[in-house]
Amino acid sequence: MNIKLSILSAAVLAAGITAFVWHKTEANEKSQADALYVSPAGNDQNDGTKEKPFRTLKHAAEKAEAGTTVLIRGGTYDETFEVKHSGTAKKPITFQNYQNEHVAISGKSAPKSDSETPLIQIRNKQYITIHGITLENLSVSSEDATAMGIYVTGSSSHIAIDGNHIRNIKTTADEGNAHGIAFYGSGAMKDVSITNNTVEKLTLGASEAVVLNGNVDGFKIAGNTIRDNNNIGIDVIGYEGTSKQNDYARNGVIENNTVSHNSSYGNPAYGNEYSAGGIYVDGAEHVDIKKNTVYNNDLGIEATSEHKGKYAQDIRITDNKVYNNAYTGISIGGYDTKRGGTINSVIAHNIMYRNDTKDLDGGQLLLQYDTKGNTIEKNILTASGSRIFIANDYTKNEGNTVNHNVYHKEAGKDGIWNWKNKEYDSFAAYKKGTANDSNSIYADPMYRDESSYDFTLKPGSPALPVIQ
Repeated sequence: MNIKLSILSAAVLAAGITAFVWHKTEANEKSQADALYVSPAGNDQNDGTKEKPFRTLKHAAEKAEAGTTVLIRGGTYDETFEVKHSGTAKKPITFQNYQNEHVAISGKSAPKSDSETPLIQIRNKQYITIHGITLENLSVSSEDATAMGIYVTGSSSHIAIDGNHIRNIKTTADEGNAHGIAFYGSGAMKDVSITNNTVEKLTLGASEAVVLNGNVDGFKIAGNTIRDNNNIGIDVIGYEGTSKQNDYARNGVIENNTVSHNSSYGNPAYGNEYSAGGIYVDGAEHVDIKKNTVYNNDLGIEATSEHKGKYAQDIRITDNKVYNNAYTGISIGGYDTKRGGTINSVIAHNIMYRNDTKDLDGGQLLLQYDTKGNTIEKNILTASGSRIFIANDYTKNEGNTVNHNVYHKEAGKDGIWNWKNKEYDSFAAYKKGTANDSNSIYADPMYRDESSYDFTLKPGSPALPVIQ
């Protein structure tokens, strides 16, 4: 036995126990002096203790300085508030529900506005956490207004949005806007964390459920459930004029999210278009999109730039399950010749299964305008009724490598591959005509249980030696 290792292990265990006890006794019970309490039964003339809590979140935000945890007792708070002070690395400021009590911030009583209308706003603040709160029932009617659950702007950094439930945020204007969680880096914004939230049933107009826009350097969007919204689920954006410098989101990860049933069809801003991506990269750089489950959206995962001459670059789309999306599974490149494109990115180890459910000719993998230097490998693709595996109607397609993929062969069903605006109706003809996929196969990958979307491969699958 290694005695030093055992001592170290014991020390780590003791530290873990100590941390757990602190979390239970201090973070939740909060007898220490740096806790402030808020309750629907409180009074803002009180001193903010557990026995004499404040009444409003706005008042608590004014009093909460570095090192303070605001513990919110159960109930509904018909108010909005702005975080007034910054924390520090050693003394962050946290707003969270007390123990497991249900806390809701409602926008039902919010005044009408012609500008940004968030339930919680964080502007030019540092080291702030929002945890365990339901934000709901906010509506705006002006095309100039934007309804938001949580709005973070300026140079705010080291911000964590964790374990919240955001629902029923909406715009009723045909050309209006709404967000569930929005970070707009008009200044230099760093260390953004959006984790373990549920964001659902939003009426978004031309906007997105979860968005990072502008000068955002370093982010994590992980473990969230984004569903049943009428536009894009997750969006990281560049080149919209949000920031005067470094106007693009970068250096981040989008992982282990479940993104489903996000569709712009019937949204007045889009009419009858299936254009909402589950996960969308629009001009961002150096982003890992991995281990997400993305289904029943309009597009599954999309990476491009909407701005001519700009690119989504170094986007790594790996190990995702992408299925039953209306138009396509994974898409790169601009949607027309007035847009930018996608360069030096990777699409690998993904399952693309029966997308293009509306027979819109997007297939499982869609290459649009201006794609170059991308690597597409070790994916498994199963066609839908359109039988299209790859759709590529644009000839501005340069230096893209496609190899070591598995195309699902099904008895009595032929496949279709489009490449540089030329259609091939057999795998052999496609390989010969394009020089793609020389080490790929056209075979049954032998999924464990397609009916329950268990894409584990059975032992002996011919796909295993190809994609490993």
